[in-house]
Amino acid sequence: MPKIKYRDVNFSADKLELIERANRVIAKYQAEGFSLTLRQLYYVFVANDLFPDGWKYEHLGSNKWTRSPNGTKNAPPNYSALGDIVSDARMAGLIDWLAIVDRSRSSYANQHFAKPSEIIGVAKRSYAIDKWKTQPCHVEVWVEKEALEDVLERACTPLDVRYFACKGYTSQSAMWEASQRLLAKAQAGKQVHVVHLGDHDPSGIDMSRDIFERLSLFVGTKVHVLRVALNMVQVRHYNPPPNPAKVTDSRFAEYQKKFGDESWELDALEPRVLVDIVTRAVTQYRDQTLWDAAVEEERRGRKTLDAVHERFPEIVKFLKGERK
Repeated sequence: MPKIKYRDVNFSADKLELIERANRVIAKYQAEGFSLTLRQLYYVFVANDLFPDGWKYEHLGSNKWTRSPNGTKNAPPNYSALGDIVSDARMAGLIDWLAIVDRSRSSYANQHFAKPSEIIGVAKRSYAIDKWKTQPCHVEVWVEKEALEDVLERACTPLDVRYFACKGYTSQSAMWEASQRLLAKAQAGKQVHVVHLGDHDPSGIDMSRDIFERLSLFVGTKVHVLRVALNMVQVRHYNPPPNPAKVTDSRFAEYQKKFGDESWELDALEPRVLVDIVTRAVTQYRDQTLWDAAVEEERRGRKTLDAVHERFPEIVKFLKGERK
């Protein structure tokens, strides 16, 4: 993994210790196959008390927080300070450039191949059938945040289910398009289920209601929406760091009656925990016998492609008339 130095940076001792701790966290997650956003790294620091002395904070209740050394409210400055240090450490060649990802900014390009046989190899590796085609249920997984798409990919790819980042409240266009997809599945006789994950804050909880109501309206019948995270049972079990609930949110008063002044972000749960939550939610709707049969059918198809790939030079010669 690349650590590339572009300039010299004179770090204080506490910042060097923070960089070392960040690298240990990064190595742990990379070993498990996960990349981290800066916000996820921040939550690992908060949850595991990894900030050096003087950076720590406590939630005092009623949206009050202790002051950080610079005299401002601590939570955003700690996050911003961590981001500045990580950025400087990458420039100084102390943190892997691939270790922290920004999933909100991507570039795209056409795929190219040096020779025809390469695309056969790609087809062999990517060949898959719809393993839910014979299942009685159709399942999709929706998440509030685009930053968690990578985690959903890790969970949903082996489960062969569609996943979707809502980016907050889903746009009317995206919701209608989804409803038509789900309506087609329902008309084909399938039970439709949407598994939803969102923050535990006034809007994050309300988003599950919004998805249910608008999908049901567009589909013309009630669509089952299962909210699997974040809930208070998980908050108590995993103890993610709290944030003050946003008092300017129009849903704050109702939220405060039920849960108090604190809120919790989905990003604060470790990626492998989220993968486990999604996996358990989806597999409860899966007929394992039908699934195993589909996996075997897919294996046979891939074996056919293996044979084509191995004998591709002979096929080319045959097409050129060099072999009869």
